[in-house]
Amino acid sequence: MWLLLATTLYALYLGIQARRTRLADAETRKQLIKGKFAVKHHQVGSILLAFMVIGTVSGMGATYLEAGKLFVGPHLLVGLSMAALIATSAALVPFMQKGSETARLTHITLNVVLTGLFGWQALTGMQIVQRLLSNL
Repeated sequence: MWLLLATTLYALYLGIQARRTRLADAETRKQLIKGKFAVKHHQVGSILLAFMVIGTVSGMGATYLEAGKLFVGPHLLVGLSMAALIATSAALVPFMQKGSETARLTHITLNVVLTGLFGWQALTGMQIVQRLLSNL
């Protein structure tokens, strides 16, 4: 999950660069286009969507197999919320491709919230792992 968090931060960087490219003056845009930031952002975002949903389902499955139940608490609820946020964010892409600035700003907002939640999720996940290991 820490690797996935790092990938999320990379996707954020690519998204910022893609936006800079789109909003840049003609001369600056020529230089930024060479980075293919929008294409890379879309590809990394697609990978994140898949692995975040797989990670959510896998985490729930592993917990259920190990404990025979799910523990409804902040870590589970935030994880489920993150899966919903990233799916909603990805669903906005067709509207963004048609030029909707509202969809673009919503996409950015959802992903900033998602990144913050992911940082919190990583920390609480480590606390859960430490607690499980101390019970062995």
